[in-house]
Amino acid sequence: MSQPKPVLRVHPAERDDIADLVTRRPVPGRGINNVGAFLFLNHHGPQTYKPGNRGLPFGPHPHRGFETVTFILEGDLAHRDSAGHESIISKGGVQWMTAGSGLVHEEVSPEAFKRNGGPMEILQLWVNLPSKLKMVQPHYVGVQADQIPLVETEGVKLHLVSGEYQGQTGAIESLTGVFMTWLEMKAGSRIGFDALAGRDVFAYVARGEVAINGTSVTGFNLAELGAGDSVELVAGSDAVVLFGHAAPIDEPIVSHGPFVMNTVAEIHEAYADYQAGKFSAPVNVG
Repeated sequence: MSQPKPVLRVHPAERDDIADLVTRRPVPGRGINNVGAFLFLNHHGPQTYKPGNRGLPFGPHPHRGFETVTFILEGDLAHRDSAGHESIISKGGVQWMTAGSGLVHEEVSPEAFKRNGGPMEILQLWVNLPSKLKMVQPHYVGVQADQIPLVETEGVKLHLVSGEYQGQTGAIESLTGVFMTWLEMKAGSRIGFDALAGRDVFAYVARGEVAINGTSVTGFNLAELGAGDSVELVAGSDAVVLFGHAAPIDEPIVSHGPFVMNTVAEIHEAYADYQAGKFSAPVNVG
């Protein structure tokens, strides 16, 4: 018999703007450091940029030891990195970057967006890698909305980014078997997930109000879930939910700035390697 995972606590996304970019962060926060393998979430926007704007402020910066998964709910996002990957992903698309042994990347607004302006809302999630994969070769996949399988049930649109659901396979193959989706839910709709025993479950309500196993969670809030094997979401209003689950990584987490490793010594090594120019060629921002 199914055992629902109870909502232990609800964590608000604290406001932490970056220049003129509206930013909220539920994790890490005052009451929670991470959700198992899920380390960090920045919720940028929603906001509308005027024509002639400067765009997003994320110029060239390094990463090592984890993955970034970026959901473009509104607007456009340009990616370029020192491994030679480059793309512009638009509304509904996703960027999945495996930093691995290290690279330098930038995430900025395309010239057309800076010129014309428009709505912008972006979620960026950091996903941990186990020690055996922290120094894997960097990799990047950018997929547009129409490349992501869409599973529709009554009132729910499930955008299947990675993993499997109802016989379909996600657009991106995760190195660690992460299931990741974002859900558009109409008021009164519901959806369930099972076989979650022993999995780290990430459930963040970006918009609207959703009952997660009976507990109401409103927009800009993260649900921390306990032991069990199932999750049911019921939308109290039109809602958008970031939902995923992953196998636990039972290893120390040592993070500093843009690096996530297992020991302090490895963090020092990451900084030394970056300063020595070992993260491939620098990004050409010209």
